[in-house]
Amino acid sequence: MGKVPTGKPFTRRQMLRTLGSVGAMAAFPTIVPSSVFGQNAPSNRITVGMVGMGRQALYANLKPFLFSNEARVVAVCDVDKWRLDKARQEVDKHYDVRDCQATTDWREVVGRDDIDAIMNSTPDHWHIPVSVAAVRGGKHVSCEKPLTLSIAEGRVLADAVKQYGVTFRTDSECRTDSYMHRISELVRNGYVGAIKRIEVGVPTGDIAGGKATPMRVPEELDYDMWMGPAPEKPYTLDRVHPRHAYTRPGWMRCRETCEGMVTNWGTHTLDVTQLIHDSERTGPVSVEGRGEYPAPGSGLWNVLLNFQVQYRYADGVTVDYHTAKGAFIRVEGEDGWIHAPWLGGQMTAGDKAILRIKLKDSDIRLPQRQDKEDFLYGIKNRVTTMADAEVGHRTCSMCQIAHIAIQRGRRLQWDPDRERFANDETANEMLHRSYRAPWDLNITL
Repeated sequence: MGKVPTGKPFTRRQMLRTLGSVGAMAAFPTIVPSSVFGQNAPSNRITVGMVGMGRQALYANLKPFLFSNEARVVAVCDVDKWRLDKARQEVDKHYDVRDCQATTDWREVVGRDDIDAIMNSTPDHWHIPVSVAAVRGGKHVSCEKPLTLSIAEGRVLADAVKQYGVTFRTDSECRTDSYMHRISELVRNGYVGAIKRIEVGVPTGDIAGGKATPMRVPEELDYDMWMGPAPEKPYTLDRVHPRHAYTRPGWMRCRETCEGMVTNWGTHTLDVTQLIHDSERTGPVSVEGRGEYPAPGSGLWNVLLNFQVQYRYADGVTVDYHTAKGAFIRVEGEDGWIHAPWLGGQMTAGDKAILRIKLKDSDIRLPQRQDKEDFLYGIKNRVTTMADAEVGHRTCSMCQIAHIAIQRGRRLQWDPDRERFANDETANEMLHRSYRAPWDLNITL
C-alpha cells in the first residue's frame, strides 16, 4: 500500500483527513439526496471496515460503531465464512439494508477508497500486517491490544502512523474505567506524594492442554490465510477457534499467535500504570522476572501460566507486575497509597479522605472517553487519541521485555530510547519475530 494519491479529485476519505471535521462535508456536493442532508446523514459519517469478526469483534467492537451517529459500518471481513455471515447479517439487520460488503480477504477492505477507518480485531499475529497496510493506505486504524508480537513490529507501526498522519487508537477500554481514571488523576496531581512503588495485578487464566493432533480443515475456514505470517503448522481446532461458537479461542494460548496473559491483560493495566507514572512514551530502564510454562508434553498450549516481574525506572520507581486473582493497580507514594481494582471490587486508600478529594481547577484533567468514541473523536477533530500507536507500542513493549527477561532468567538493562537491551545480545535478537512469506514487512530495529 502506498500513500494516498495526489493530483486527483478528492475522495471522500481525503476530504475527511483534510477538513478534520465530518460535519464540514455537508458543504460539498454529494450523490445523496438532499432529503438526507444533516448532521447524521449517511454521507457525513465515518465509514468503517471491520477486519476480523471473532468473539471480541462481535461482542465488543462492532456494536459501538453500529450505534454511533458518527460512523457507518460498510464492510466486514473474516476468514471463517460462518463468522463472516453472522457479522454481515448483524450489520444488514441494524441498518435494514443489504449493502454491507462481506469478504474473506482483508486486502479488499483496506483497498477500498471509500472506507475511512479500519477496526482491526484479528488474532494477534495479524495485527501488524493489517494495521501497517491500512496506515500506509491512508486509513485511520483502531487495533485490538496487544498491538504486536515483537518490539520491532511496534516501532514500525508507530513510525508509520506518524509518517502518514492518520488517527490511530490502541483498543483498550481500561483507561475509561472510572477507578482507573480516578487513580490516574489523583496520583498525577500529587495526592499521594511522589510515587515510590506501583503494584500491578492481572488474572491467571491460561492453562496447559490443547490437542495437537492434526485435523481436517473445516470447509468454512481459509486456514492458510488464517495462519498468514505465523509459522506453518497443521490445522487443529485448539490452535485456531471453536467451530460455530464464540468461546475462548485456542490461538490465545499458542506462542506463535499470542503471548498469553502477560500481554493480553498486561496491555490493559500497564497502559494505565505508564499513564499514572507519566512515562507512556518511554519506559523502564531494567526488568527481571520469572514464570512458569506448561510442562513438556502437557499439550499444545505453551504460554505462561503465571509470572512475577519487576521493572525499575530511571527515577527509582519500581513496578511489580504479576498474576493474581484479579486485575488491579496499587500506587504507593510518600504520602499514602491507593488501590484500584478493575472489573470488580472497591477502590481503597490508606486515608479514605484521598478518595473524596475534588480536583481543583488547576489540576491535571485526563480525558475519559469510551474506546470507540475516542477513536471517532480523534478522526473528526484531528487530535491524538487517549492511547495512540506510540503509547500502545510502549505498553506492549513493557510486556514483551518482561517475557524476554523471564526466558533469559536474568535482570536485563533496557534502553527505552534505543529500544535495545544493554547487556544481552541474545535478548536483542528476541526483539524480532520471523514472518512467513509473503507477509514479511522487512522489519528492522
